[in-house]
Amino acid sequence: MQDAVVIIPTYNEIENIEAIIEAVFSQEKLFHVLVVDDNSPDGTADKVRVLKNKYPESLFLEVREKKSGLGTAYIHGFKWCLDRKYEYVFEMDADFSHNPKDLIKLYNACYKEGAALSIGSRYVKGVNVVNWPLSRIILSYGASMYVRLITGMRIKDSTAGFICYHKSVLESINLNDIKFIGYAFQIEMKFKVYLKQFKIIEVPVIFTDRVRGKSKLSSGIISEAIFGVISMKFKSLFNSEKK
Repeated sequence: MQDAVVIIPTYNEIENIEAIIEAVFSQEKLFHVLVVDDNSPDGTADKVRVLKNKYPESLFLEVREKKSGLGTAYIHGFKWCLDRKYEYVFEMDADFSHNPKDLIKLYNACYKEGAALSIGSRYVKGVNVVNWPLSRIILSYGASMYVRLITGMRIKDSTAGFICYHKSVLESINLNDIKFIGYAFQIEMKFKVYLKQFKIIEVPVIFTDRVRGKSKLSSGIISEAIFGVISMKFKSLFNSEKK
C-alpha cells in the first residue's frame, strides 16, 4: 500500500486546487492526496471530483458541511488517514506557499533520518519567505519567538503548516482533545509532540506568499494563538502529556 498521503484543507481554493494536486502528483515519489473541503461555495470540491476521474486510486475528497476551521479540518483528515493505515501523513496548503518539491525533503527527514515529525521551516536558516510585507514577517517571526519563550520548545517555526507526521505521533495523541481551530492548532500539535519527546527535525524551506485566492488569516486567529499559548503551557504544568 502507498505509505504517504498529503492532506490539503480547502475553502474557496478553486483558483489553486487543480494546479496544486497536479504538482503533488508530478513528484518523483508517489504521494496520495486527501482534500478536506469545507463546502466551498466557489466549487472547489466539484473541481476535485472531476480530477478524481483522472486519479481514482490516489486522489480522495472529504466534504464537510461548513467552514469549521483549519484545525478541525486536519483532525478530520488525520482520522481518515489513520483508518487507512498510512505511515506518513503530511499537512500542506493549497495555495503554493508550500512547494510540492519539498515534500520529499520532509519525507526523507522521517523515513531516512528517523524523525517522528518533520517541519518545513521558514526560520531554521535565517528568514526564508518571499512576497511578504515586512509587517507580516515581523508578526510571524515574533510569534515563533514568543512561542519558544512561553513553551520552552526549541522549534524555530512553531506556526509552520508544512509538516510530515509519522503515524505513531498521531496515534499517541488524543485528537479529540485538540482545542484550537486556527493557526494555534499548529502550535498545539507541535507542543504535544514535544512533550511526548518524539524526534523532531526542522527542514529549511522557502515560503512563498499566495498569488491567487485570499488568505484566511484574521485577527481572531491571531488572538487565539497569542492567548492560547499561555493557556496551553499552563495546563501542561498540571497534566502529564508524556508517553
